[in-house]
Amino acid sequence: MSDIPLGVLDLVPVSSGSTATDALRNSVDLARRAESLGYTRYWFAEHHLNPGVAGTSPAVVIALTAAATSTIRLGAGAVQLGHRTALSTVEEFGLIDALHPGRVDLGLGRSGGRPSGKPAASPATPVVDGRAPNGLRIPPRFSFEHLLGSPRVALQRTLLQQPGAGSQDYSEQVDDILALLAGTYRSPEGVEAHVVPGEGADLEIWILGSSGGQSAEVAGRGGLRFAANYHVSPGTVLEAVDGYRAAFQPSDVLEKPYVSVSADVVVAEDDEKARELATGYGPWGRSIRTAEGAIPFPTPDEARAHVWSDADRALVQDRVDTQFVGSPRHVADRLAQLQEATGADELLITTITHGHEDRVRSYELLAEEWHRR
Repeated sequence: MSDIPLGVLDLVPVSSGSTATDALRNSVDLARRAESLGYTRYWFAEHHLNPGVAGTSPAVVIALTAAATSTIRLGAGAVQLGHRTALSTVEEFGLIDALHPGRVDLGLGRSGGRPSGKPAASPATPVVDGRAPNGLRIPPRFSFEHLLGSPRVALQRTLLQQPGAGSQDYSEQVDDILALLAGTYRSPEGVEAHVVPGEGADLEIWILGSSGGQSAEVAGRGGLRFAANYHVSPGTVLEAVDGYRAAFQPSDVLEKPYVSVSADVVVAEDDEKARELATGYGPWGRSIRTAEGAIPFPTPDEARAHVWSDADRALVQDRVDTQFVGSPRHVADRLAQLQEATGADELLITTITHGHEDRVRSYELLAEEWHRR
């Protein structure tokens, strides 16, 4: 499988008993090591008001990491466009590209919890009894509707936007970003805008999406690269990639569809040790799905102390069931199954453990196994 590149998706997780400073230093260190291990790209997610996640500004963390690495591609996975403008996005990433040309990926996503207003397409790939044709687990679709009414999510939107401001339509905003980068932007009145630095920046543009709705359509219609989030919404990964491919139109960027698919992974020397390292994933995932905000990632003992209700288990069952945990061979087999089911051109790996060296070792073991195949 060495012909399928592996990348890293990093949330800059804060472990219990540590600080955001520790998390940032660990992420920069992991990026350096991922570069030496042959990972193709290293992306930072954007999250807000989460005590257990320090990745609030992908552009800032990318700039810091670019200065500490030399060859690995660095990117946002993804910039949340619902609370920013096309101009600010192009300016931020244009600044980074000015010092690190040809190494920056600009991943664009809609803000969490914002409905697209468009129904998602049904997957063309059949799912029978919760399995894709090759056996990949495809759990029932998880509904994020409860997040829309969360006071914390509402507060996040309030704090991220100027009073009275509204979000631009996602499709229009992506078009504006592309026009500003290309130097072809014109206002409705015909006024030109030229962004320096930014115009002509050598950025690789990606659209991130969890379903076959607006994001997949925007990526396909624009002939852009698409990243589907199996680790966020495993129940809709097939409809996402199928919807993108159905909408795809060749462009100056791509002649044919190009897809990356993410997965949550923990690798250790044997299955038992890997399961121990992954123990904190359930309570951590629960804190996200309840809209409380990600907690600092717990130790295995702290995680075992969590008292589970049936509602708690139901909330995270799809993500726990689709986390790939085990020995290098076991996890690589599962990733190969994911790649086959989705037809992914790349795989994006996100790994969180309480201990930093355990996390680094997970990526190391996976890279060694993957490149042997």
